[in-house]
Amino acid sequence: MSMTAFLPCRQGSQRIPNKNWKPFAHVQLGLIEIKLAQLLGCEAIDQVVLSTDDVVILKYVRSLGHAKLVVHERAADLSQNTTETDSLVSHAAGLIPNGDILWTHVTSPFANSDSYTAMIHAYNDALQHGYDSLMTTTAHQGFFWFNEQPVNYNRQQNKWPRTQTLEPVHEVNSCAFISSSVNYQRYDDRIGNKVKLYPISRFEGFDIDWPEDFKLAELMLKEKLVSL
Repeated sequence: MSMTAFLPCRQGSQRIPNKNWKPFAHVQLGLIEIKLAQLLGCEAIDQVVLSTDDVVILKYVRSLGHAKLVVHERAADLSQNTTETDSLVSHAAGLIPNGDILWTHVTSPFANSDSYTAMIHAYNDALQHGYDSLMTTTAHQGFFWFNEQPVNYNRQQNKWPRTQTLEPVHEVNSCAFISSSVNYQRYDDRIGNKVKLYPISRFEGFDIDWPEDFKLAELMLKEKLVSL
């Protein structure tokens, strides 16, 4: 079955102006240039569908002329900062009606071609074991509380267990969601009914959401803690 990467990329970031294409470290067009190179360079991905309303990105990608790249100029009503993910799920399903879909973001710059290949292999393996989708997570082993109660350990048994013995709590890092177009249409969601959690390192799953994240990511690259 074909694997299509879906890359939504809205202009007008409120937290980081021009986040998608402002210079990042040594890369002139920043996160969009990095992510497209990673996706287009991944042999396990058959096609990349970019959905954007950003005029700078549209000008850039149309100059690439890459055979694997399909560019969709997104409508204004799907490009607001109030646009819900559910609306984008329907949008993605309409653009990619067949095959499997890998949903990712430019804000995960350290998930590279090898990362996506490994994720896709893990997804295909998961399908053989009863799962219908996969999403990346960051696994944390620490003391987590909610509503003034611990959620991942029992204080009646052990007040302060060793952290390495705790069951990991998985944070969805939004690096990648892999599912079939059938699941998109059936569940109106980018994951299915039985999702395989795929933990990746904190560096690989690093998500740029705030201005300090952007600066920290540049520093991580400069110090060679990560690679593109």
